Amino acid sequence: MRTEDLHSLTGAYALHALPDEERTAFERHLAQCDSCERETREFAAATARLGLAATLVPGPAMRDRVLHRVASVRQVPPGGGTAGKARRVLPRGSGMARWALAACLAAAAGLGGTAAWQYERAQDAGERAAQAERRAETLAGVLAAPDAESRTARLADGATGTVVVSGGQDRAVFLASGMSEPPSGKVYQLWFDDHGTMRSAGLMDPGRSSQAVLMEGAVDGAGGVGITVEPAGGSPQPTSDPVALLSMPA
Repeated sequence: MRTEDLHSLTGAYALHALPDEERTAFERHLAQCDSCERETREFAAATARLGLAATLVPGPAMRDRVLHRVASVRQVPPGGGTAGKARRVLPRGSGMARWALAACLAAAAGLGGTAAWQYERAQDAGERAAQAERRAETLAGVLAAPDAESRTARLADGATGTVVVSGGQDRAVFLASGMSEPPSGKVYQLWFDDHGTMRSAGLMDPGRSSQAVLMEGAVDGAGGVGITVEPAGGSPQPTSDPVALLSMPA
């Protein structure tokens, strides 16, 4: 493949959309081309932001607006009839009336509890979305940082891993491409290698072979990055040999 053709693959590579042969050729080129390396990081940063562009979480004010509207909407009689039509009214004190009233009160209580639960769930979802957005912004900031440096290495099964570090932000991002799925009930866990002592840097999504992960915690002078296979939920210390070890960018 000609060099001028390789220059045009930065966007497809950032989106993990290249077939294996082109990806391998581009990664060889990427190790020697500063402009493509910078452009790939910028595309990856934009992709991280776009990943949240379609997320829309209703704000807490929506509940108040809905309840206000419910209180002011005129109810239509059952069966679509008009308010002026004569209606059969149950006698006061009848068993049916008491049963209907009790049922309505029970339903209202149940719906009130459901509404409160749904509102709490919406608040939780909003907080999670806000956290995800902050992480994505930080991730994109690392990838687009003027001082960002990267190192790419070949992993097992033809996969590749790239560590991007911003010294000014003291943060790192791990970019994986083509990683095999971990065994059932297991996850890939990232680690900072503090010159022989492994420090947890978060978990990878076990359902995605290609992903960008904002590593948890500051780089703080770590000399490398390790990946191990751990039980679901991760481990405080590695319980298996690393499947990959990468040195930090010089």
